Amino acid sequence: MTFTEAFNVRTPNTRALFERAKRTIPGGAGSTARLPRNGWNPSPLFMAEGTGSRLVDVDGNSYIDYLLGLGPMILGHRHPGVTAAVQRAIADYGTCFGLPYELEIEAAEKVVAAVPGIEQVRFTNSGSEAVGTAVRLARATTGRRLIVRFEGHYHGWQDTVYWSNHVDVDLAGPADHPRPVAMGPGVPAELGGTLEVLTWNDPDSFVKLMDRRGDEVAAVLTEPAVFNTGCILPEPGYLELLRSETRKHGAMLIFDEVITGFRFARGGAQEWFGVLPDLTTLAKGLGGGFPVAAVGGTTEAMRLVAAGKYSHSGTYNANVVQCAAVSATMDVLAQPGLYERQRALGYRLAEGLSTLAAERGLDAYVEGLGTVFQLWFADGPIRNWRDAVAHADEQLFTRWYQEMLLRGVLFHPLQFENLFVSLVHDDRDIDETLNAAADALSVVATGRRAVHTA
Repeated sequence: MTFTEAFNVRTPNTRALFERAKRTIPGGAGSTARLPRNGWNPSPLFMAEGTGSRLVDVDGNSYIDYLLGLGPMILGHRHPGVTAAVQRAIADYGTCFGLPYELEIEAAEKVVAAVPGIEQVRFTNSGSEAVGTAVRLARATTGRRLIVRFEGHYHGWQDTVYWSNHVDVDLAGPADHPRPVAMGPGVPAELGGTLEVLTWNDPDSFVKLMDRRGDEVAAVLTEPAVFNTGCILPEPGYLELLRSETRKHGAMLIFDEVITGFRFARGGAQEWFGVLPDLTTLAKGLGGGFPVAAVGGTTEAMRLVAAGKYSHSGTYNANVVQCAAVSATMDVLAQPGLYERQRALGYRLAEGLSTLAAERGLDAYVEGLGTVFQLWFADGPIRNWRDAVAHADEQLFTRWYQEMLLRGVLFHPLQFENLFVSLVHDDRDIDETLNAAADALSVVATGRRAVHTA
């Protein structure tokens, strides 16, 4: 039986809902990221409910969840403390005033206490909004227009940054000086002149660019660890180089911590790596599963916002649901030993997967930081997007995803995504996942040998 056949047998209600959804929702889902073209074949699963580290779909199938809503469910599904805090806040306050209130201050104070590079913070509604704000604020602050960014990094869907993430390398040109490539129709080509795109983890090309155009650069925008192309960590000294060169040339450094924020350390990647940016964007882990994002930075970096010269506006910014969720989530994340315990759990899972793959003769290795990682099916090390294109076996990864899904383990079906371990997964989850992986990787290895010997 093929995967599609097995999937269809397990999910008749999902298939019916997908057909129904396509009549009124473009494509059948509320985000392009949930459609078959993004790996969810033959259709996305329709979910019934989630609790803690587990999900149940509309056909009653249960899954250990490593998708975590693409990252926001850092405390698992329906965390009782955060859920209760939001319910209390709605009952006590309301939902949205269009004016400030004390809970907003409380939430901001807790974020500032947690993230070392943030002295002031504004809440907003999505990671894309936060990054768009940071980019425009950097241009307003410096009076410059050029933004430096890197292939394979994703910074949201706004026109100014929707470039060169999972890019066709033939269109992008040479690795030592790639061309900006818009990632979809409707992005004005003229904006390509406001960008310099580089290869990640290539210090020489970065220094050469800054020597040549550093006085034109408003900001360098980067994920401090790349979790939008599988998992790729910065090589030793690379983030420090970005920091020193931006300071040298009077440019700003923006860390896009939409994924890394609060993920594997309370203070995010900037705490973990010890490099502080001027501006930070946050989203997925910030609200414990509720929709909220933020842009923050040093007092100096936020001065135009504070003075009202830069208009950061939004009807739903800092609404009651957001601020209650942020405040409660920050309290949970401050628990002593939480990150140490969950990183250790994630490393046990990652190392177990790596061992199981090696025992079955598969070219695969794990990269990540405990609570977020990827099992790369690759015949060589991956340092950047170009390496990922050259070495990653996307079909083999998707085959592994399919076998794991049939065994009740859910994560993203694409090799260039990642697995999230929440702060509520436990040893039972890891044990069951490794047992499923032992079977699934055996099937994958057997299928690969059959293809190679055919």
